[in-house]
Amino acid sequence: MRRKLLLASAAIMALQLVANAQVPEDVLRYAYPLMGGTARNQAIGGAMGSLGGDITAAHINPAGIGMYKNKEFVLSPNFSFLNNKFNFRGDQTKSNDNGVGYGTSGFVWGQNNNQYRRSSSSAISFSINQTANYNNRMQYKGFNNFSSWSEQYVEELANNRANINQAENNYIFGSSLAFWTYLVDTVSDANNNVIGYQSVVPLPGPNGGPEGVIQNNLIETQGGAHEIALAFANNIKDKLHFGVSFNVPFFTYQKDQTYREEDASGNTNNDFSYFEYKENYRTTGLGFNAKLGMIFRPVEKWRIGLAVHTPTFSSMTDRISSSLTANTENYTVYPQPATKTSDELKGNSNAGNYRYNMTSPYRLLGSVSFVINEVKEVKQQKGFVTADVEYVNYRGTRYHADDATNVDDVRYYDELNNTIKNRYKGAMNLRLGGELKFKTVMTRLGFAYMGSPYATKELKGSRMLLSGGLGYRNKGMFVDLTYVHALINYSHVPYWLADKANVVADGRNSRGNIVLTFGFKFM
Repeated sequence: MRRKLLLASAAIMALQLVANAQVPEDVLRYAYPLMGGTARNQAIGGAMGSLGGDITAAHINPAGIGMYKNKEFVLSPNFSFLNNKFNFRGDQTKSNDNGVGYGTSGFVWGQNNNQYRRSSSSAISFSINQTANYNNRMQYKGFNNFSSWSEQYVEELANNRANINQAENNYIFGSSLAFWTYLVDTVSDANNNVIGYQSVVPLPGPNGGPEGVIQNNLIETQGGAHEIALAFANNIKDKLHFGVSFNVPFFTYQKDQTYREEDASGNTNNDFSYFEYKENYRTTGLGFNAKLGMIFRPVEKWRIGLAVHTPTFSSMTDRISSSLTANTENYTVYPQPATKTSDELKGNSNAGNYRYNMTSPYRLLGSVSFVINEVKEVKQQKGFVTADVEYVNYRGTRYHADDATNVDDVRYYDELNNTIKNRYKGAMNLRLGGELKFKTVMTRLGFAYMGSPYATKELKGSRMLLSGGLGYRNKGMFVDLTYVHALINYSHVPYWLADKANVVADGRNSRGNIVLTFGFKFM
């Protein structure tokens, strides 16, 4: 298909040395979240870098917490619904899913440092935010006479020069399952010596042949990424705000995948009817990061914000199990279909349980805001417009072996990190938003664009979010309601091959999110 994809797949094959669960695509799960926060924050496109006065600032630019001079309690439940559309080899497929979640919720304690000078104050906040919602259901199918999922197993066994014993036992989450079910078998020379491996899936060869297979891939995911933040901020003469937050992100992720190929030739005597691969994958993780920021008011009405997010250092645990069922018709004398599971092959071993460390990329944020009628009495302000620009170094994600003395694990993660550097790049994100105030009622609009993290233009990964909302403030009580509509273009590669260009499912995700935030201010 495309040369860069072919090179990327060659790099992937280096990762087949051991049967670890981590793959380069995991980078996007932890480093590429959608916008979160309170309803107010999401309504203005997430552009909170120089604005402040919202508890979400603790997770974006903690200097914004320094604008609090009172106490506040906030809750932010939300409801999301999504639709996926895929184009896979000319066939269109749709799927959808719904779910509940939450935005930034917690407490802020602000106080004047000098009762005679209200321009000097400090604040502390404790909050939790859902930074990513993994609930999703995507499915695509199409006709393929070019390649088969099973060919990745052939490449793995051939590249590792696996003997029969290794083919049966060393790749229990993929190639060994295919070998036991005769989806993949040996190739022998005239003297009956094994010289390689082959797939029994019928695809047109140089001399023609059957017409190909129908491929169907269903992936259902659940879970989310969350972050607990403890932030401190200081206000100096209402001109300069400094802040820092110490954050504990934690992750839960579950993936259930069913991939199936069926013979499309109609021939019931060509040694292949179908195969179905199932995988159950679980991840939990706990990490730490810090965010530092400042907001400067050079002149009345203008605010400038700068923030740095350190890399997140996380300890992760994966658990994986898989099975493969294949019907190879008359290829063997054994009853069909045949099934093999990873649990059968691993016996009493701890295979399928992995502990490792992950470092996600740093972020740099610059922001500017213009406040309409900026006066000390917030109730008299008429609104604002604000913009954030963010740089994220996606290719900086790194994985590390939990046991540095395990040579195979160290080598695996070195190869994985090299592949990440080749596949991803740094990208810019843009967020814009504004608000107009009408005494106790506010209207808001926002826009966000997240650049593609992929180094190659052939893979799609951009995201665009449109948002709008209403707010109500009166006598220390506030309620905000927001709708966010996300348009996401992305590519999914079902399997990677080194000797062929890879097939790609081009997807378009339309995600709606309704966010409600309510809270109370205390003196």
